[in-house]
Amino acid sequence: MKQIILSLLKQLIFWLLFFAFTRTVFFLFNFQLLRVEGVSFMEVLAGYYHAFQLDFATACYFLLFPFFLLLIQSFYAPEWLNRIHKVYYFLAILLFSLLISVELGIYPEWKTKLPVKAFTYLSNPTEVYDTISTSLFFTLTAVFLLLTFAGYKAYRKWFYVNHARPARNIFFSIAFALTIPVLLVVGARGGVQQIPINQSASYYSNKGILNIAAVNSGFNLSINLIENYRNLGKNPFVAYDMEEARETVKNLFRTGTDSTVNILTTDRPNIVLLILESWSADLIESLGGEPGITPEFRKLEEKGILFTNLWATGPRSEQAMGSIFGGFPAHPISSITVQPDKFTGLPTITRKLIDQGYQTSFYFGGQLIYGNIKGFILYNGFKRVVEGADFGSDVIKGKLGAHDEFVLNRQLRDLKTESQPFFSALFTLSSHSPYDQPMEEVLKWGDNERQYINSAYYTDRSVGNFIKEAETQPWYDNTLFILVADHSHNSYRNWAFTTPNYHRIPMLFFGNVIREEYRGTKVSRISNQSDLAKTLLRQLNINTKEFHWSRDLFNPSSPEFAWYSFEEGLGWVRPSGHFVYDARVGHYHENSIPPSMSDSIIREGRSYLQVLFEEYMQY
Repeated sequence: MKQIILSLLKQLIFWLLFFAFTRTVFFLFNFQLLRVEGVSFMEVLAGYYHAFQLDFATACYFLLFPFFLLLIQSFYAPEWLNRIHKVYYFLAILLFSLLISVELGIYPEWKTKLPVKAFTYLSNPTEVYDTISTSLFFTLTAVFLLLTFAGYKAYRKWFYVNHARPARNIFFSIAFALTIPVLLVVGARGGVQQIPINQSASYYSNKGILNIAAVNSGFNLSINLIENYRNLGKNPFVAYDMEEARETVKNLFRTGTDSTVNILTTDRPNIVLLILESWSADLIESLGGEPGITPEFRKLEEKGILFTNLWATGPRSEQAMGSIFGGFPAHPISSITVQPDKFTGLPTITRKLIDQGYQTSFYFGGQLIYGNIKGFILYNGFKRVVEGADFGSDVIKGKLGAHDEFVLNRQLRDLKTESQPFFSALFTLSSHSPYDQPMEEVLKWGDNERQYINSAYYTDRSVGNFIKEAETQPWYDNTLFILVADHSHNSYRNWAFTTPNYHRIPMLFFGNVIREEYRGTKVSRISNQSDLAKTLLRQLNINTKEFHWSRDLFNPSSPEFAWYSFEEGLGWVRPSGHFVYDARVGHYHENSIPPSMSDSIIREGRSYLQVLFEEYMQY
């Protein structure tokens, strides 16, 4: 019995040490790049600490098969089971070593971990060989052989336990069978918290090479495979000739003029972006909602510009991050933000503002590992990142983390000493279930969404208090505030999930930097949250060429359409009507477009999906 438990523990220790050793090889191999990026020795050491949780999870996955062998060996231990164990470890070490060696080769060029799309190049191995120098090829081959044989020899010498006889203890076997799988599953998901572990758990620096080194290569590749297995090398949404589809999409974004209406008094304001969790349009009275849910928001409208026909591009928070910061619309199946190999190619508002000298910060009361959001925002240069773990016992926390009023207070406190200009983003959470905000119930109606509208009331009240305090700060007069929802929610009107009313959200620009003649006005153009990128940057006279999925909503000739995605479907909204299409079953849930325009408008929406997903695959 002791031998079996000892074997499992020694295997766990082996994988943790082997992962650390391969990480050391990565650092040594890229020593010159570390010097160029100004990475200190202590920053490198921190990588091993931040890597531990993901390494532990990956080790638990590797131990699943050995566990079953050990379970059998607890009552039946022939020599051939030991041979199977050795073969498994040799193959596991060989494949992991191959993965590490390939990543060493691609990192200087791609600056990412190995993505699944790299396997598409194996159809032409000669071309792969020709793209790297002969010396590098043989160096990587040597590294691969060294890792494989040194790793396997070390395992055999110091960690392998030979099982020559069974324990023959039925009570031990039952206890082993019942407890170890639970422990391995908990370890593999990173604990018992609501959100399973992902690559964000290892992100800790604004220097990409450190985050790349800290993320376990095996874990990363498995996540990448899961996200892309249904469309490896094939776009599942092709409906038209690709060139024709691209031309259709190009025409969609064509404007008669490239001019814009300048609504700001300065082109270098501070920017405070408040991303509102799950706020539907009908929380807002001016957007057709019932009065009294968000009274503070209504007051802010008097000082700002309300966008009255805006749609979220997707139904999940991580999708919203790519849409808001990168101007890249959400799409079915997956999200660009959960895949570091893809989001590294995405232009973002943050990086554009950093180039202009902006100080950056991001605040959230919960866990940013959700949807790999932490990895995405750290890669994009947010200098100060504050999340749930950074709040002490002096704040009230719910099941998801610190509630909005306390996170907003923390942001306000930090901005008092922040250098200007600054770009500070905050993502609220109290309007997400389980709605355990610290407030007595105010709204006594709403039926099945009564808790939801009360949570929105709480967030609205917290934002109102935040703005009142911000007005006393010296930076207030030079600050543009932007409020926009990440996605919508089932409202008290219980819209069907696929219908456009469900996905409509609010967005508001306000602040003293808005010219007086535009305060209290509305923009009624049919649009998306992904249009925020170009709309904002054009006001700052910053080049927006890379943001080709985003529109300037202050351009009078900006085309009017809205897109939203769900599962494997899309919604498409035009002034003349809308349609909702489920590509999985080839069914139109809704179609309100006049028959004379139906074919051309359906072509627009489905071409948009086809071209968008094709670009996502190419990242």
